[in-house]
Amino acid sequence: MYAVIDVETTGGSFVNERLTEIAVYIHDGTQIIDEFSTLLNPEQPIPYMITRITGINDEMVANAPRFCEVAKRIVEMTEGTTFVGHNASFDYNFIRHEFKRLGYNYRRPTLCTVKMSRKIIPGMQSYSLGKLCGELGIVVENRHRAAGDALATTRLLELLLQTDRPAIEKQSGLSIPEIIKEVPEETGVYYLHDEQGSIIYIGKSNNMFERLLQHFRNSDTHKAVEMRNRTASVSFEQTGSELLALLLESDEIKKHKPIFNRAQRRSIFSYGLFEFTDENGYRNLQVGHQLNGQQAITSFTSADHGRNYLYGVVDKFELCQKLCGLYDTSGACFHHSIKQCRGACIGQESPELYNRRVDAAIRLSGFMQPDFYIVDKGRSKEEAAIVKIAGGSYCGFGFIDTSSGIDTMVLNSCIKSYKDNRDTRQIIQTYLKKNPRTRIIKISDIPPENVF
Repeated sequence: MYAVIDVETTGGSFVNERLTEIAVYIHDGTQIIDEFSTLLNPEQPIPYMITRITGINDEMVANAPRFCEVAKRIVEMTEGTTFVGHNASFDYNFIRHEFKRLGYNYRRPTLCTVKMSRKIIPGMQSYSLGKLCGELGIVVENRHRAAGDALATTRLLELLLQTDRPAIEKQSGLSIPEIIKEVPEETGVYYLHDEQGSIIYIGKSNNMFERLLQHFRNSDTHKAVEMRNRTASVSFEQTGSELLALLLESDEIKKHKPIFNRAQRRSIFSYGLFEFTDENGYRNLQVGHQLNGQQAITSFTSADHGRNYLYGVVDKFELCQKLCGLYDTSGACFHHSIKQCRGACIGQESPELYNRRVDAAIRLSGFMQPDFYIVDKGRSKEEAAIVKIAGGSYCGFGFIDTSSGIDTMVLNSCIKSYKDNRDTRQIIQTYLKKNPRTRIIKISDIPPENVF
C-alpha cells in the first residue's frame, strides 16, 4: 500500500515554516482506493513570493482547519503504507515536524519517485515533477497545488510500477530494522556495534534515524553489505548542534578506530606550524615537531603534510621560502629569482611589510581571534551547546541551561575537555565560515574570575 502525499508550505524550512495544504492518495499498487485533500491554516502569514508560486494566500486559509484538526485522519489513512513523494524527504520532513509539534512521533517507510525515476527510467532531461511528467505524457493539473502534484506523482508511481514493479516493491517493502526504531530523527553521533559490543563504525548526521536507515538499505557495495551484516546493535548520542556532532565524531573515530572508518582514523598530530621572530625582526613560519609548552598555529599528521600546506601558504601570500624553512640558502630564495618573493630573505622588503602578510597567513591557518566561546543550539529549546577556543586551540564543548538566558559566568564550567588537532580546527573554521551568524562570546568580555 502506498500513501502518495504532497504538501504546500509557507517556505522551505520545515523547522520554521508551516503547511498550507496537504493531499493524500492511497494506492494499492493497482488503483487509488482513498483520497483526502485540504487547505490548512498555517497560523502564520504566507509570504508574497509563496503566494505567487502556489496561489494560496492568507484569506484562503483563514477558515481552513489547522494541522492538529486533520492529524488523526492522516495517521489513520497512512497506517501500514509507504510514504511516497516526489522528493519525498521534503514532504515527509514537513509532516513529521508538524506531528512533532503535537508531541507525536510520526514515522513511515518512504519512497522517493525522483530517486526511483532516475533508477528505472534513466536518461531523462529533467527529473523535476513538471518536466518529467511532460516528457512521459502525464498531465499535471493545478501545478504547485497539493492535490494536482500528488495526483501527478500517483500517475508517475503507476508508470514506475508498470516498468519495474519488483524494484518499487523491494524499496517500499523494506521495513524499519528493529534496532534503529528508537533512534531519533535528530542531530548527533551514532555507533554501530558487532555481536561482542565492539564499535565497528561511527557516523554523524543531522537526522540519525534516516542516515541509519540508509545504511541498512544500502546494498551498493561489498563494504556496505558487510558492515550491515556485522551490525548487532546501535547506540547514539544526541548533540543538537551540528558542530558538536562533527567534533564528537572526529574525536570518537580517533579514539576507537572503528574498522569501517579506515579513512578517518588518523590520530597522531605530531607536527605543527610554528612562528618565531628572527634577529632581523622577520616573523618566520616553520613546520616542526609539536613541543610541550609551544602552541602550534595548526597541526599535521606528518612533516610532508605540514610542508605541503606551508608551500601553499607561501604561494598564496608571497612569503619567503627561506624564512619559512623551505629553501636552505645563505642568500636569496628561489622564489625571489622568479619574483614571487619580495626580498625579505636579503633585506629588500622591510620586516613591517613582510610581517603583515605573515599575519594574514596565520589568520588563515588559525582562528580570527584566539579566545572565545561558540554558542550553538542544544538538544532542547532550553539548552545551548558551547564550544571553547582558548589560546587559539580547541578546548572542548558542553551544554548549558538557557531557560533564564545565557549566564557567561558558567560557560567554562560546562566544558568537557577534548583534544585539539588540525581536524578539529578545520571543522570549527569551516563551520563558522558556512554559518557566519553563529553567536560568538569573546573570553575577554567575561570577568577574569569566570574564565578559567
